[in-house]
Amino acid sequence: MTTNVSCQVNNRGVNEKAKNSLSDIKKKKKKRKKVKLPDIDLSHWKVTIPEGMGKGKTISVEPPEILKYASNEVLKPYMYNDSVRGALVFYAFPSNSTTANTKYSRSELREQMVPGDDTVNWTFAQGGIMKGTLAMDQTTKDKEGKYHRTIIMQIHGRLTDEQRDLIGQKDNNAPPILKIYWDKGKVRVKTKVLKNLSASDVEMLHEEAWGDDEGFTFEQEVGFRKFKLEVRVTEGKMVVVLNNSEYAVYENMHIKKWGIFENYFKAGNYFQSRDPGSFSRVKFYDLSISH
Repeated sequence: MTTNVSCQVNNRGVNEKAKNSLSDIKKKKKKRKKVKLPDIDLSHWKVTIPEGMGKGKTISVEPPEILKYASNEVLKPYMYNDSVRGALVFYAFPSNSTTANTKYSRSELREQMVPGDDTVNWTFAQGGIMKGTLAMDQTTKDKEGKYHRTIIMQIHGRLTDEQRDLIGQKDNNAPPILKIYWDKGKVRVKTKVLKNLSASDVEMLHEEAWGDDEGFTFEQEVGFRKFKLEVRVTEGKMVVVLNNSEYAVYENMHIKKWGIFENYFKAGNYFQSRDPGSFSRVKFYDLSISH
């Protein structure tokens, strides 16, 4: 009898250990499930960060180095994973490092159709689509108590080498045909318009030939919540879609004339403030481009 009781006690002890082991395994699995990564292929993007030696001297990282951003000590403060929410975070503030044609700093991706090469780009005739799911994570306010704004997506123009030489410009920079802002909790779109629709092809290549339109603000307030953006480009037409429900359609002579330029997509956090102590963090959960 004593032996039987002893066996029952031992079995109970074994069962308890087995239960504890299973419990530990389940807990570990739950912990593993909590680690999420953004759905973003960076093999066709380079990033520019607010770090460097001053105006026009920002640091940019191209493929394949950008693929190791999580272990890159230079990139870590400005581009890193939120592994709980599965997002790629872009942090920007008004540093002394800006690109040549602006006073603002950025942590922003720039499309490279050929990895490591800025010279291969696309026209509206070739077309393109950019899709992203993102959210404003955190941003500061100005002295009037209004949130600072940031550019979250762009289509930027570029002169070919031949066009650059034709007008005697020192670089290949052309205006951005599209800027999409996170602006006080809403999504705002700005495009370029040709000041003189009778301008010649050569005159149109000059940046001063283009002005800003009045802009368009979507009705939905996204605030600090996750939202979806899609930009579709075809010859003579550009469409911006918010949350698959609101559309801004541009199909006019200005867009048709823009066909003279090459272009590339941009996405991230192009912070629009020089206020001391200001900053913003933008999260991208997924981002894709196609042509």
